[in-house]
Amino acid sequence: MANILKIGGRRRLRSTGRVTSGRLRARLASVIGGIDLDGVDFFAELAFNNDKDWWTANKARWEVSVRRPMEALCAALAPEFGDAKLFRPYRDVRFSADKTPYKDHQGAVVDTVPSMGFYVQLSAHGLMTGGGWYAPSPDQVERFRASVDADGAGSSLAGIVADLVSSGFEMGGDELKTAPRGFAKDHPRIDLLRRKHLLTSVQHGTPDWLGTGEVVERVRADWLAYRPLLDWLEIHVGPSEREPRR
Repeated sequence: MANILKIGGRRRLRSTGRVTSGRLRARLASVIGGIDLDGVDFFAELAFNNDKDWWTANKARWEVSVRRPMEALCAALAPEFGDAKLFRPYRDVRFSADKTPYKDHQGAVVDTVPSMGFYVQLSAHGLMTGGGWYAPSPDQVERFRASVDADGAGSSLAGIVADLVSSGFEMGGDELKTAPRGFAKDHPRIDLLRRKHLLTSVQHGTPDWLGTGEVVERVRADWLAYRPLLDWLEIHVGPSEREPRR
């Protein structure tokens, strides 16, 4: 977890499910005042200046236009969804051919269970939200496919995915090119069976509300839309049961 900045107090692994009052959400929204477009411009400029000298000269700008607004956004959502983890801006380049030292985005995640949760990101493309299962392990994939294969659980997930797509959200995640071993190529839910993990997201860009307190309600609405998917994943897949590597 060395690459993560924790936002808030005690970490909550599970979504609280509490509904924050409209008055409280409005007060929290007024505190953050939105995300200034300079945060977007920062990442657009970083794309052409991804080096230590430029970062050092602009780090104070990152603090003001990126980190603090994202911290405030996550803090405003924490009473309902739980504490967020704000990722550090530094890339791990040890095993990468790309040696640029800084990430081209600022992300934050609220885990519902380990490897699953709500996500929000700021980049040169603007604001994006997401949710789902982002770090699969073999035992999770096995449970996922068994549940997708089962008529009840599988049909339920197919309905959740259809609702998300019809609402304008995109589905993502790595997938196999063909049917996984042991499953027919004409399985009614073959598209889901081919998934190695499952994510949903929407790219908002830079709408007028980004720089206002309304950003809290917009992200909240997306995260509420992702909750049925996360609930299904928590029930039918859950955290990995494998012993962590030492």
